[in-house]
Parts: sequence; structure tokens; C-alpha cells
Amino acid sequence: MAIPIRHPAVAGRFYPRDPDDLRADLRSYLPAQQETVAALGCVVPHAGYMYSGAVAGAVYAKLDLPQRCIVMCPNHTGMGHPLSIMSHGAWATPLGNVPIDSALAGMLKQRFPLLAEDAEAQRAEHGAEVQLPFLQSKNPGCTFVPIALGTARYEILERLGEAIAETVQALGEQVLLVASSDMNHYENDALTRQKDHKAIERILVIDPRGLFDVVMNENISMCGFGPTVAMLTAARRLGASRTDLVKYATSGDVSGDRTRVVGYAGIIVQ
Repeated sequence: MAIPIRHPAVAGRFYPRDPDDLRADLRSYLPAQQETVAALGCVVPHAGYMYSGAVAGAVYAKLDLPQRCIVMCPNHTGMGHPLSIMSHGAWATPLGNVPIDSALAGMLKQRFPLLAEDAEAQRAEHGAEVQLPFLQSKNPGCTFVPIALGTARYEILERLGEAIAETVQALGEQVLLVASSDMNHYENDALTRQKDHKAIERILVIDPRGLFDVVMNENISMCGFGPTVAMLTAARRLGASRTDLVKYATSGDVSGDRTRVVGYAGIIVQ
């Protein structure tokens, strides 16, 4: 039986459709590093590569990428289940297929039954898709579990993070937890940087509740705060003690338009 393939939704728009062009882009975004680190998690942006590729690449360049990843993103489209997972098949990119880690997904669903098997929530979603070419570039044999989150309930996000930590502990091997998120959206550059600094401050001290509260109280339109809350919860349970703001930028750094920007933060959690 042929495995189900999730075909690219944003190739040719968010990143190049041509494999050679895509490889060239990735090389330009992945600066050479003398040393890499084994991380528990990371926050990585998911805009079009021309805007956020340099921030994403700065993070991935520093990572010693393991075989297995869990990639959590927001549900931008509103389609499908608000706690969506895919456990079977593969996702196609111009560089080839990235297999879904069925064993890891199954373990996670056992510990967190609220996750629903739902491809509809992920069919047109770009948040996880744009991470895959970076993962393929760093580790062509990697597998992943895609999770799209459309809930803003802290208790649910916390329980998901705890279940992820329990699953990784039971597995007994390294799993990278990727929180795919842009930061504040569509305000001026100065205000966006001010708001983003407040959210980044909470991430850097591994404070998931603090991040949730500041996003809500300060009206910070960080689309992937849910994935980041879950990642931080899991990383803290797994013993995280170090963080690194690798790179920060806004879309205004590329476009020159400072009146209406999106913020991008690249953060590693060890």
C-alpha cells in the first residue's frame, strides 16, 4: 500500500519550488558554524524565506540535528481540528519526502489522547512546511511529527508539553522540539520590537506561563505562542537550563518599510 503524501502548499511562494534554487537559498541562510549544540527545543520563524530565512537559518546552523523532531505550528487557516497530529505517511518538499515518525506520534497520542488524527488542519498550513527544507538540509534522514495547534487554552498547551516530555523520556533518545512561530504582526517597527522583547524575555527564562500571560496582557500577536508554550513546558520538564537568542529581525529589515512589520526571533533552548 502506498504511503499517504502531503504535498507542498506554499512551494513557489514562501520558498523556491525548484530544488536547485531552494538548495542555493538554504546555503545562503545557513552560515558556517565551528560548533553545533544538541538542543531540546527551538523557536524558529515561518514567513517567506526572503523575510525570515536568515533568522531560521541562523538557528538551524547552530543545531546538531537529531534523527527525530516534533514540529509544532499554529493553525493559521482555522481548518480541521484544533489539536491536530498526523501519524502516518510523509510530507513532500522540492528536496524529497520527509517521513512522519509513526512510532513517536503513536507514543505521544497514547499520553495525550486529545490530539486528533487530522490531515485537514495541515493541508494548507505553512507553519510546519517551511521548516522541512532546513531539516532536510541539516539531516537528510530525519523524521518528524507534525502538530498544528488552534487552541489558546493554557491548560491544554501545558498538558501537551508535559505529554511531550513524558514521551521523549520514555523514548530515551534525543528529539528536537521545534516551535514554529513569527512574533508580533503588522504594527510599526519600534512597537513590534518593544512587544517582542517582552515575549522573548519570558522565553529566555523558560517561563511558559509568563509567555502566555504577556502575550495575552500586552496584546502581542505572536501566532505561535501555543507551540512555544508547549515546547517550553516540555523543555523545562526535560531539564532545560540554557537559552540563546540567536538572531532577531523584522520584515522591515528586508523591505525597508517600518510602518507595518512582522517580528522574527530565533531561539535555542538547551
